[in-house]
Amino acid sequence: MISMVRSIYYQTNSCCTGAKISYKCPDPSRKRNRKHQNKGITSEIDPMKKKIAILDDQLQKTTTINPIDGNMITKYANAGELVAMGKPLYKLANMDEMTLRAYVTGDQLPTIKTNDKVQVYIDDADGKYKQYDGTITWISPEAEFTPKTIQTKNERSNLVYAIKIKVKNDGYLKIGMYGEVTFEKAAAAK
Repeated sequence: MISMVRSIYYQTNSCCTGAKISYKCPDPSRKRNRKHQNKGITSEIDPMKKKIAILDDQLQKTTTINPIDGNMITKYANAGELVAMGKPLYKLANMDEMTLRAYVTGDQLPTIKTNDKVQVYIDDADGKYKQYDGTITWISPEAEFTPKTIQTKNERSNLVYAIKIKVKNDGYLKIGMYGEVTFEKAAAAK
């Protein structure tokens, strides 16, 4: 049996030593059929490219960019959590410039206006005060009752006007700190 396998091997080996093997498509219509078969697949390329562009755009819109530098005060959503469009993710506070909310009486109101310069004082060590320059940015158009947390020198005054003062922060000012305000015009008039 082994000798028979050897003889078949030698016969096939000697037969193929000088032969060239080539494949020629006998029917040229097969080449056209391949083009038609691939037409369905190639026609999906442009719509797929458009879908990829749409998904890239949606992915780019998921990137969160903060409009300001600041400290995160409140976190409304966690990483990986699904949120609705327009829902805030967190609350930032710009710590470079703080807003002091103060209250003035009706007697003080005629002496101030927006963009006036003021002096802001906060408590410092050893019972002293630390001074900051500030600018009045807003004055309430309506009077309101004195808030319970605010103590004014003129206790007879029930109605006060809220004002906002912008103060540059050197790192010592914190959210929720109390401060005192001196109006430069009123101080100069005295």
